[in-house]
Amino acid sequence: MLGFLWARQTGLDSPVQLRRAEATRRVLSLELNKDRDVERMHENGINSLDIEPVESRYMLSGGADGIIVLYDLANLHKSQSYTCKALCKVGKSHPDMHKFSVETVQWYPHDTGIFTSSSFDKTLKIWDTNSLKLAEVFHFDGTVYSHHMSPLATKHSLIAVGTKNPKVQLCDLKSGSSSHILQGHRGEVLAVCWSPRYDYILATASADSKVKLWDVRKASGCLITLDQHNGEKSKASSEAVNTAHNGRVNGLCFTSNGLHLLTVGTDDRMRLWDSSSGENTLVNYGKVCNTSRKGLKFTVSAGCNPEFVFVPYDCTIAVYTIYSGQKISILRGHYNSVDCCVFQPHFQELYSGSKDCNVLAWIPSLREPVLDEDPKKSGHQAHINPAFKDAWSSSEDEG
Repeated sequence: MLGFLWARQTGLDSPVQLRRAEATRRVLSLELNKDRDVERMHENGINSLDIEPVESRYMLSGGADGIIVLYDLANLHKSQSYTCKALCKVGKSHPDMHKFSVETVQWYPHDTGIFTSSSFDKTLKIWDTNSLKLAEVFHFDGTVYSHHMSPLATKHSLIAVGTKNPKVQLCDLKSGSSSHILQGHRGEVLAVCWSPRYDYILATASADSKVKLWDVRKASGCLITLDQHNGEKSKASSEAVNTAHNGRVNGLCFTSNGLHLLTVGTDDRMRLWDSSSGENTLVNYGKVCNTSRKGLKFTVSAGCNPEFVFVPYDCTIAVYTIYSGQKISILRGHYNSVDCCVFQPHFQELYSGSKDCNVLAWIPSLREPVLDEDPKKSGHQAHINPAFKDAWSSSEDEG
């Protein structure tokens, strides 16, 4: 760290390099924080979390009990120990509460005045945050597994919705109607995700083992069907053999720069794809246990070097380097299956929700991260986490 500060002060390095180094250090030292609790509000498992991108202060949670809770993550009293309080909730006494499990919650990307929720009750609801009243409701023929709004779109206000119906629905917030559908999948659509780089690029994952990239401006829609074997993308074979996984694909997440797409499937594999060419990069993450029969909400870091992906893994959260596939650490603290996690990029914090009804806060520790010591070695021989070592190298010989 002293080397980074000296290089910054003398003008040898840009402020970005120091910021990336410190962000990386903080992610590598994430631990369950004993001084920060998140108020327990759910009576059943937590399926979805989302932190608003404007201030990164308010968080939504959606549960299998149909309840939606809004939390304030700020430590207003500046005390060492504090609880993130629930500001309000859409609970059992609310007339417009979802009847069944809430699968996805998301803030409107451009301000905190609106948030959205979708549920197994076949609805997508648009909420006024201040009054907690419904602004709009979209009804569907089948169970809703996932929805997503583009984080950067300004020319459209489309919400992509994945349901039990193989057709991907696009709902327009401006008109309040379902604008059009994307046809191509042959199984229920378990996950949808807009690109953080291009306004009109959408990724969808389905129980038919396929992942498709779409340009919603085009009549044909589908740009490419991802093929795990990187085979010929001819029109004749594309629809017949191109599969992303050897099982249901139930998780999607673009990297923060939008250049790559991560997918997870029930074949216990995670894959990294080039989002422009659709090529499987063949990064090996090993076995990524995934027994979920619905959507799995995982997340990625932002502003780090290297970048990381956080994947719910049974009762834990596994942390991998995105481009090398190395498992860096496992975050343990939940006592039932973890279904979702969300990254807070301003302070490099992670929040996770589980079937144990708890939301846990993972906060960077003050000490430097190290791997577990080998009992055969003395304490001074403990090794620095290899990802941490690479990110902090000040040697001219190492990149």
